[in-house]
Amino acid sequence: MPCHFEFDRENKLLRVRMEGRITTETVREHYQAAGRYVLQTRPRASIWDLSGVTSLEVSTDAVAKLARSVPALPEPNRPRIIVAASAHVFGLARMFQALGEGARPRLKVVRTLEEACAALGVSQPRFEPLAPLDSAPAPDPGQG
Repeated sequence: MPCHFEFDRENKLLRVRMEGRITTETVREHYQAAGRYVLQTRPRASIWDLSGVTSLEVSTDAVAKLARSVPALPEPNRPRIIVAASAHVFGLARMFQALGEGARPRLKVVRTLEEACAALGVSQPRFEPLAPLDSAPAPDPGQG
């Protein structure tokens, strides 16, 4: 499985860890799942850890479309960090950051998990795997 959802209960951090070959479809699927995990865990911040990605087959058009979509973590002032070690992944993450700045003003792109944790004021995160969710779609975060 190229995507793992983990949660640090003490620090209330949701981490989405992607690895291996990632395609546009993979990103879409797991971005939707992230919305469901946000509803389940109510994190104070999120980390998308792409440091294990070996092949990112996502077009700039797909990145732009995703940046314009409703954020998986709907509260705009909650911190969110993308960890992108490789130059190609880092570049696409920065593009996502720039295009989605209005909806995600506290998004940062960093190179390592250590940088992400430092930015969130966490010295020793304790991420634990989250159980898989059912396949029901995430509720619209704008309703409630």
